[in-house]
Amino acid sequence: MKYLPYVLKHLRRNWVRTLSTVVGLALCIFLICTLQTVLDAIRKTTESADPSRIVTRHAVSLTFNLPLAYKPRIEALPGVKAVSSANWFGGVYRDMKDFFPNFAVESEAYFPMYPEYVVPPTDYRAYLQDMQGALVGREVATKFGFKVGDSFQMESFIPPYRVGGPLTFHVRGIYDAPPGQVGSVNTGMMFFHFKYLNETIKGRPGVGSYAGAGTFYIQVTDPKQVNTVMKAIDANFENSDVQTKTETEGTFLAGFIALVGNLVGLLNAVGLAVAFTILLVTANTMSMAVRERRTEIAVLKTLGFSGTLVMVLVLGEALTLGVLGGAAGILMAIGLVGNLASLPFMGLLLGNFPTLTVSPGVAAVTFSLAVVLGTAAGFVPALTAYRSRITEMLRQA
Repeated sequence: MKYLPYVLKHLRRNWVRTLSTVVGLALCIFLICTLQTVLDAIRKTTESADPSRIVTRHAVSLTFNLPLAYKPRIEALPGVKAVSSANWFGGVYRDMKDFFPNFAVESEAYFPMYPEYVVPPTDYRAYLQDMQGALVGREVATKFGFKVGDSFQMESFIPPYRVGGPLTFHVRGIYDAPPGQVGSVNTGMMFFHFKYLNETIKGRPGVGSYAGAGTFYIQVTDPKQVNTVMKAIDANFENSDVQTKTETEGTFLAGFIALVGNLVGLLNAVGLAVAFTILLVTANTMSMAVRERRTEIAVLKTLGFSGTLVMVLVLGEALTLGVLGGAAGILMAIGLVGNLASLPFMGLLLGNFPTLTVSPGVAAVTFSLAVVLGTAAGFVPALTAYRSRITEMLRQA
């Protein structure tokens, strides 16, 4: 630690280059931390999905709906406890920057499947009795100042759902996460009655395949029989004009990410490319610093500083850059990653996942990466300083 002031003094010597290197490293760590936070949220959500819940959708694509007549046929299958129709509405409140996920569901069947959505009983009863009623998550209510009794309008960006103009909703309840599950339950969504949406668009021109259920959320009696029930559902409609695809809730949620391709591989590839680029930039910075201080290094060795100590001092500078850049990048990620889902495209992609936060594990891994990048970038310049001879350094000065 007694040599730390010397390390900091050398870094301040060319503060513009030092600052630019730290900023570049911070941006690298910020990007990697953000990407890993998204992947961590996806992993946790899919792993924490209730094993008793499965989802049936159109076998071709989520953009096609299923006939409502399929619901009683699914309910009649052995092992099925409850079935709820559900549609992604895609409604926009004010404009796209204020987007939050919203779903039309058959509430009487849907919410008993999801006990993690906690609603006061009186508010829930009021919601069931109001065809235009809506349940909003605590995060949505806080962001937009919604209170029970408020009214607002939303218009879908899906053309068939725009027929007749925006829909009016009344806030009848605000749902929360159970104690101990805050952060793992998505309170950034809104639910309203499937019947309200279905009757609004029914019989109108241009609706086409959007009439019906986008998905059927199904709760099975015994989680151990999930695979059997899924096969039975798909086999039941195998010879129908509209075939189905049934999957576990975790797999279904992961399917949203799969819509944009191999997102996991893409994000990891981007992170690796950025890390390699910053490694080269930081290594170049340290090489320039060593070349500029050839005379100083020669004088240090003349005064009795060993080659090992000189190498440690150079590595110390690189390590300091890594620590500063890593800390700055993680702070940026903590401050900004929570608003990632509010971006128009990312809101559609990540809307089904809980609010993004940088977990301690992700922060520790990315900070360690910053330290490793800094140390690795300084290794070659430090080794050069270690091997250099006094006479050669003075001759080149």
